[in-house]
Amino acid sequence: MAKSLYEYAEWLAERNLRWPAAPKVESARATPYIKPMAGIKAVTWNVYGTLLRISDGDLLFQHPQAVRMEIALDKTIQEFNMWNSMTRKPGKPWEYMQLKYLHVWDELKMASSGRKGDITEVNSSQIWKKLLGMLDKKDYEYDTGFYGDLDELSEKVAYFFHSSLQGVEAAEGALRALLTIQSAGLRQALLADAQPFTMVQLFRALIEQGTISRADSLFTPSLNTFSYVEGVRKPSKTLFLRAVDRFVKIGIEPEQILHISSRVRDDLAVAKSLGMRTALYAAEKLGLQASSEEMKDIATKPDRLITTLEQVRDILGV
Repeated sequence: MAKSLYEYAEWLAERNLRWPAAPKVESARATPYIKPMAGIKAVTWNVYGTLLRISDGDLLFQHPQAVRMEIALDKTIQEFNMWNSMTRKPGKPWEYMQLKYLHVWDELKMASSGRKGDITEVNSSQIWKKLLGMLDKKDYEYDTGFYGDLDELSEKVAYFFHSSLQGVEAAEGALRALLTIQSAGLRQALLADAQPFTMVQLFRALIEQGTISRADSLFTPSLNTFSYVEGVRKPSKTLFLRAVDRFVKIGIEPEQILHISSRVRDDLAVAKSLGMRTALYAAEKLGLQASSEEMKDIATKPDRLITTLEQVRDILGV
């Protein structure tokens, strides 16, 4: 039986491969405002830049540093034995793969949700599925018993590539904050730009801080809203509307939801426009997107500001 994505991630970890390191912490200058909020029944979280610290501050499909793309693509080609099935062109294998990768990425980005103002999200595993399909025309072979079918293989390749491109770790106090909300009996979900491997990355990072049985033990899976599933990414209003709709169906109104993120304009401001309560996580400079104008404008200013994730318990009074 093929390995699940999580089992594959564990198998990779056992090999002690060299991955990019998580970014160094550079604290932001901010004053917390953690006055208790009444009536909150649920908490939604952004992932990258909030629960997960990631080099460069956000998940990237293309890194601006050419050497980072070279290393990630070259490692991926070697790991999955792609070169023998690649068209032989002048230059290095990673350069040819990058041309194909960027072409497919651009092609997938052209898809439209049909709603004005929405920004298309690309499923990273679909990029690799298309690339692997090209290799298959040249008799590409892999161990289906280990990697699974083409869809399962594509997810594993995407996980490997992004792990080779950017380092991640859980934000300080992330697990304690999540467990506090869980123990208080509040609903908890993710509202995030994400990929098929995001939950695996998050779970593996959180278990470095303590013991949890599985990722969905902390969140209600049916309430999670992920960009790669919905086909649109932040600040698309559709993404937030779908999240709100999930909560309304179980009797939780927007004003009873606290959304936490490190970004104002493209995240918290949209949530606030739909009636959700908001809290800016401003612990460090990397990933923090909050201008002085946004913090003054009543239409975008977050309701609360935290400088540690554990301060959410003070806002919730738990």
